[in-house]
Amino acid sequence: MQIRRQFLNRLDPAPEPHDVVVVIDVLRSFSTAAYAFAAGASLIHPVETISEALLLQEMLPEAITTGAIAGGDPAPGFDFGNSPSALAAANLQGRELIQTTVAGVRGLLRFAHARAVFAGSLVCARATANAIRQLGAQEVMLLITGEWVDRDGDEDVACADYLEALLLGEYPDPEPFEERVRNSDFGRRFTAGDNPSLPLSDLKLCAQADRFDFAMPAMRDKGRFVLLAKRAEHF
Repeated sequence: MQIRRQFLNRLDPAPEPHDVVVVIDVLRSFSTAAYAFAAGASLIHPVETISEALLLQEMLPEAITTGAIAGGDPAPGFDFGNSPSALAAANLQGRELIQTTVAGVRGLLRFAHARAVFAGSLVCARATANAIRQLGAQEVMLLITGEWVDRDGDEDVACADYLEALLLGEYPDPEPFEERVRNSDFGRRFTAGDNPSLPLSDLKLCAQADRFDFAMPAMRDKGRFVLLAKRAEHF
């Protein structure tokens, strides 16, 4: 298995991936998605902009909107921000969600053409690696979305390091990777306690490796690109 990396916010002259892509957003898009699935959500519609999300909600009035703008503040007019602790406490049984974020969702839609695309985060890393092996992947591209001019993105790099070790059949101790999430540039903004949109409870939930036993593949469903929660045996 060939494993390589790319950064969403760099202009890397790398060839386009066509086999398997894992779009990693630990803080917080795809941790939020995982906790939403654990709270009962049936599927998630990733859309790139706030206006697209609100338009889709008009078509799907029972769907719940969740997302954030740059910096982490909740998207205006949405039911929830990009907060795993808020979604974990909600009753989402059987509900569809519409999610938009400036990093994770954008990366997911960027590589929608690949054979298989996964939303990746530390909370479902082992399940994601198991699903990729189940697919018999020959090439895996790990997309880092959290690196910005003011952020090192090490929360996503740590998840990529952990995923790569798992994909190579290793048995790494997850604790150092969890610690890197907490100590990343963005992770320290949660511990600072000066931004109500970045609660410490979110950081604690995002830094729990392998909390869930499902992966989150993105697939076409009735003409729409959606995220699902699936266990490895179902691939």
